[in-house]
Amino acid sequence: MTTPTARLLTLLSLLQTPRDWPGKELADRLGIAPRTVRRDVDRLRELGYRIGAAKGPYGGYRLEAGSELPPLLFDEEQAVAIAVALQGVRASGVDIEEAADRALATVRQVMPSRLRHRVDGIRFTGAGSDTRVDPAVLEAVSAAVRDRHVLRFGYRDEDRPPRRTEPHAVVLRDGRWYLLAWELDAGDWRIFRLDRMSPRIPTGPSFVPRPLPAADAATHLAARAKGSETEDRWPCVGEVVLDLPATEVAPWVGDGELEPLTEGTCRLTVGSWSWTGVLAAVARFDASFTVVGPDALRGAAATLSARFARASASRPQPRVTPG
Repeated sequence: MTTPTARLLTLLSLLQTPRDWPGKELADRLGIAPRTVRRDVDRLRELGYRIGAAKGPYGGYRLEAGSELPPLLFDEEQAVAIAVALQGVRASGVDIEEAADRALATVRQVMPSRLRHRVDGIRFTGAGSDTRVDPAVLEAVSAAVRDRHVLRFGYRDEDRPPRRTEPHAVVLRDGRWYLLAWELDAGDWRIFRLDRMSPRIPTGPSFVPRPLPAADAATHLAARAKGSETEDRWPCVGEVVLDLPATEVAPWVGDGELEPLTEGTCRLTVGSWSWTGVLAAVARFDASFTVVGPDALRGAAATLSARFARASASRPQPRVTPG
C-alpha cells in the first residue's frame, strides 16, 4: 500500500463483504504483517466502525450490522466495477437505463479526479435485450421468492384467472428474465417470463419449497430449453468429421464440441432436439462431412438424402391462368 490511509480504505472495503476475515488472510491481501492488521482494525474502531472479532480457526474480523459507512468509499477496483455494471444495465433487460445513467453521474461527481479519469475511460456499447422488464415486477417477484410466499399474477394475452404459484427462483438467461415456479392449479413446474407478468399484491401464504427435478434453477431452465427436465443436454447428440479447418468452424460451434484432426478437417459433436436438427446444424457449414455416429444419425442422413434427391428431381407444375 502506498499510504496508511489508502491501506485503511482497502481494509474497510474488504470488511464490507459479509463474511469473517481471518487476520492472516487480511494481512496477505494487504501485504502487511498480522500485527499491522490489528492496529489498523483498532484505528477503524476509533473512527466509529463496529468491527467484531471472533477467535478460533473459523473466526476472524467482521463489520457488524448497524455500522454507518461514509458514502461512496470506493477503491479503484470497485470504481471500475461500478462503471462497468451501470453501463451494462441495458443488456440486463431491466428497464432502468435512465436511473443507471443518473447513478453513474452521481458516483462520478464525488470521485477523486484520478478515479474519475479512469472511470471516464470505460466506454462500451452492446446490444440490449429486446424485451424490457419493469423493475417493480422484478422487485415484487424476487421478494416473493425470497420470502417463500405464494405469488398470484396475470399473464399477458391470457383470458383466464390469475395464476397461483409457489415461486422458486428468478433466472436471467440470454437477456431475458424468467420465474421458475410450481403452479398450484396445474400441479407441475412452470417457467414464466417476467416481461409478461403482472403480479397481484398482496402475496399469499408462505410455503415450504419443493425439491427441483434438476440440480438447480439455472440447470432446470437450460434443460427445458433442450427438451429435458433434469439435465442440460440435448436429446440427440451426433458426431461428424467436417472437411473444414477447425479455425473456420470454431466461431459457430455454440455449445458443441470441436476437435482439430488435420489441417483441413475437424471432428464436430453437436446436439439438437432431433437427428434431422443435428444434420441441419452440420449442413450450415456448407462443406462435405462424414457421419461418425450414432447409427440413428446415419439413418436420418439417409432419409434426408433421399428426400433431397426427390426434391431436386421434381419439376414444378406450370401455373394455369384462367382465360
